[in-house]
Amino acid sequence: MLNPKDLYEVVPDVPELARPVLIEALDGFIDAGGAKRLATAALLAAAEAEPIVRFDADQLFDYRARRPAMLFAKDHWESYDEPRLAIHRGHDGAGVPFLVLAGPEPDVQWERFGAAVRDIIEQLEVRLTIGLGAIPMAVPHTRPLGVIVHGSRPELLGGQESWVDTVQVPASAGHMLEYRLGKAGHDAMGFAVHVPHYLAQTDYPTAAVSLLDAVAEASGLQLPTEALREAARSTDEAINAQVGQSPEVAEVVRGLESQYDVIVAGRGGNLLSASGGPLPTADELGAEFERFLAQQAQKGDGAEG
Repeated sequence: MLNPKDLYEVVPDVPELARPVLIEALDGFIDAGGAKRLATAALLAAAEAEPIVRFDADQLFDYRARRPAMLFAKDHWESYDEPRLAIHRGHDGAGVPFLVLAGPEPDVQWERFGAAVRDIIEQLEVRLTIGLGAIPMAVPHTRPLGVIVHGSRPELLGGQESWVDTVQVPASAGHMLEYRLGKAGHDAMGFAVHVPHYLAQTDYPTAAVSLLDAVAEASGLQLPTEALREAARSTDEAINAQVGQSPEVAEVVRGLESQYDVIVAGRGGNLLSASGGPLPTADELGAEFERFLAQQAQKGDGAEG
């Protein structure tokens, strides 16, 4: 392995961090409802975060697989969306510093990247690393969103009941990092919020709020969620209004509500193995909702014309 230290640079004179929490929010993996992206943007903006560790993205990013955007203005290239991978320092509502690892998930050199992050964690005396995630699930938006929690040792999980049993999934750099940190004796955990299937392709700030609430409870941080909560209220109102205009979609949501209630009552197993009667598949549900939204858009275009 090449030297992990050559992957990053730490800014000079890093201030005292008092054993901070590191929130891992790499993009590029599953992010249903944009929950991770929305949560990360809220954290970086509200906490007035600034980068204190910069990674050499040129060594980790596959430009031809994820071509960065460029802006062409009339006769010249105006800007280039350079991939940036960094650890940012922010402060919570009580002034407590915390860290956010944000940017594109590395396409290559995962093990070297993981070793580099571990080295940084030890340098900065990070006490806990928490990963963010969001996955589509057959749940209704009218019920509280569930959150899957996992960690390097049971004591970190707070006694929360598991939503799943054993399942094999494709790896992400963030999950690999949690695994490697745990093997090295560092505390690491993660949260994956359940996002309704039919909202997985649109921004769903309610899920981002659930993620940050889970992080706050596990870490003791007072994280900024006011703007996200306001966006969540507006989004939920719009969703309810749209569902109310379509009997077909409303029926699907009622079916999901029934299944959810049975599971929560402890009579139906878990959300990944439930069989509480004939329900539409995720594809069928998403297609139905997309058809409904397209019809609404066409009606709007006709009204404008």
